[in-house]
Amino acid sequence: MAMWNPWRGCHRYSEGCKYCYIHKGDSRRGVDTNSIVKSDNFYAPIARNKSGAYKIKSGQTVYVCFSSDFLLAEADAWREECWQMIKARPDLHFIFLTKRIERFMDCAPADWADGYDNVTVGCTVENQDRADFRLSIFKELPIKHKNIICQPLLEKIDLASYLKNVELVVVGGESDRNARPLDYGWVLALREQCAAQNVHFAFRQCGTHFIKNGRMYNLAVRDLCSQAKKANIDL
Repeated sequence: MAMWNPWRGCHRYSEGCKYCYIHKGDSRRGVDTNSIVKSDNFYAPIARNKSGAYKIKSGQTVYVCFSSDFLLAEADAWREECWQMIKARPDLHFIFLTKRIERFMDCAPADWADGYDNVTVGCTVENQDRADFRLSIFKELPIKHKNIICQPLLEKIDLASYLKNVELVVVGGESDRNARPLDYGWVLALREQCAAQNVHFAFRQCGTHFIKNGRMYNLAVRDLCSQAKKANIDL
């Protein structure tokens, strides 16, 4: 696994961004998250060591823009060069998540056609309103590898009509002392929808405030992922 953040900075875009960990971390460091800047790591996929070998070794999954959004408008001038690097490394698999899926075709490279084999796109949704808006677009896009990311999940949602050709649904709660609660029933409902259509499912993290069987639990941030793993409900 490798991380590649060709730029940094982002803007809150919808309800799921309210307690964004990137904004919180930047605030503690006195950094303006709304300032979008090209990073020193921009050329990471094609960077080589002194012997001439790629620093990111073949066969890895590369997580792209996990501290921003790959479809951010301010990055339009830089994205084509990123696509060129992605195309130059067919031995790597690149994955990015976006809340701006409506911009995808305007941001895709000229030779995208029905998609690159080595790219997975994850469309992030947090409630039924955003699911219906974003996924109605997502399901029509020519992308070979599609994931749906329901994190933070803010309410019970129905994805049944959007799961065709989706490889994975990821679910997780919100992490913040003021976080909106995650109800385990919502998680299980999504799992059932995935099981019915043979779609992989992953419960990545509980919420800071987690409801199970009508009881509210307040969890430490360090325990959110481990507690989700203990549920053992991944498909």
